[in-house]
Amino acid sequence: MKIHFVCSSYSKSRNAFRHVTKIYGQADIADADCVVVLSGDGLVLRALHETFEKRLPVYGMNRGGIGFLTNSYSKEDLVNRVERAVPLKIHPLRAIVEMEGGASVSTIAVNEVYLLRETHQSAKIRVRIDDVLRINELICDGLIAATPIGSTAYNYSANGPIVPIGTNLLALTPISPFRPRCWRGALLPSNTSLEFEIMDHVRRPVCAVADYVEFRQVLKVRVFEDSSVTLTLLLDDDNSLEKKVLEEQFVI
Repeated sequence: MKIHFVCSSYSKSRNAFRHVTKIYGQADIADADCVVVLSGDGLVLRALHETFEKRLPVYGMNRGGIGFLTNSYSKEDLVNRVERAVPLKIHPLRAIVEMEGGASVSTIAVNEVYLLRETHQSAKIRVRIDDVLRINELICDGLIAATPIGSTAYNYSANGPIVPIGTNLLALTPISPFRPRCWRGALLPSNTSLEFEIMDHVRRPVCAVADYVEFRQVLKVRVFEDSSVTLTLLLDDDNSLEKKVLEEQFVI
């Protein structure tokens, strides 16, 4: 197996990179069978973004922080671990972002797409679900559309629900909603099309973020699951995301 290793700038990650490449070598990304990430969740997300067109599976070993998307680190028997790992197939979100000046950009998101106010002024967002106007004016700090994988991250911190893996649902969660006060979000089928229109965007600018990719001067964002794209995350058989998501719901 040809492995392409990636690491972060942290010493723990760089040291692991030196150890494993000495043992297994470093395959060029164009020739690799797999990408092994020696870091945390952020670099795993970046690897999934940057390699999906090559259809390379990504196997993470935690040399970062929480490591929700990673496996435990060990430099021993790595090839066998990767070969035995269970593939999790992911259809990411697709975000189409329209900005001032007529620019339109498309990108994917594994965890979430979120909108966030840029100034002291609250954001005003018009929300359409499958082309039906559901909220004419949501006054808030922002809004999150999260996948089940991402539901335990920023979405959960904003009091959104944890969504079990495999349920084909999206979590739509407001960040500090002011009006309407009674709305606390929604669970939607994964094939739902979401559209967020930024109202009064000059005085109340909003940025849009897809995982770690940020856009400014946003006018409108459309979000939907892109079933034409399949990402592969490799996890050890005793390290399933289903188990992790279940455990997150009982953390006290």
